[in-house]
Amino acid sequence: MTNIDTKKELSEEFSGIKYILTSGMRSKLLLAMYDKSKNLDELRNDLKKPSATILHGLKELENINLIRKVQKSYELTSNGFLLTANMIKLIENWFAINKNKIFWNSHDLDGIPDDMLKEIHLLKGARYITSTTSDLSNAFNSYIKLISKSKKLNIILPIYSENHFKHLIKLLKDDKLKKLELIISKEVFKTIEENELFKKELLDNEKVKIRCIERKVKVFLTYGPDFMSLTLFFKDGHYDDSQILIGKDKNAIRWAECLEREYKKR
Repeated sequence: MTNIDTKKELSEEFSGIKYILTSGMRSKLLLAMYDKSKNLDELRNDLKKPSATILHGLKELENINLIRKVQKSYELTSNGFLLTANMIKLIENWFAINKNKIFWNSHDLDGIPDDMLKEIHLLKGARYITSTTSDLSNAFNSYIKLISKSKKLNIILPIYSENHFKHLIKLLKDDKLKKLELIISKEVFKTIEENELFKKELLDNEKVKIRCIERKVKVFLTYGPDFMSLTLFFKDGHYDDSQILIGKDKNAIRWAECLEREYKKR
């Protein structure tokens, strides 16, 4: 978590951030020059604003060393490039959160490390699926369809679920699933050991690799070569199987891989 000293520094720097973000013109100018330098005509064409307005914004950005004029073109300084790159990340994070705000707002995020929450923009292409009163198994069935098409699965499993284990065992037996890596708590591991079928088909299976961690797991993450899925717990501590976040692009899968690495460190 952010410490007290860091919070003070953030508060002090907020005025500078506010200066950029509260001005549509200053923000748009930085974004317009992010990929390459541009002259006044190009900026006027991009932003659809009069020259006087654009020149005023350019002067303001020059004064705080975020852009510079080189001959007839304007370009970002190194500081300007760094700030704009992080501004883009902030915008993408906001978009990713807002797109699936019901999913994020309904759940406990304690199982996701702070560093991974800061990379939530990687899930901007993901969408959440929810079960309904007419189809209570919609989220679960969507999950089963996903894992049934994957030859390799990596799973962080926070609960002991016979339903999930039976589906995984069937995929392993049918040789549809060639490799399975599980991260579970010691509590879940002990319960698997007590079930002879699960012990044989999971713990003694050469296709399966299991890692145990001491602390309670609070995320249900699954990913394969072509997808990732995430389910979470309600804020009251109960597991929610009615909503699932699914991403199928490389950024979403990369986010899942990074989250798994965080858990492997434990």
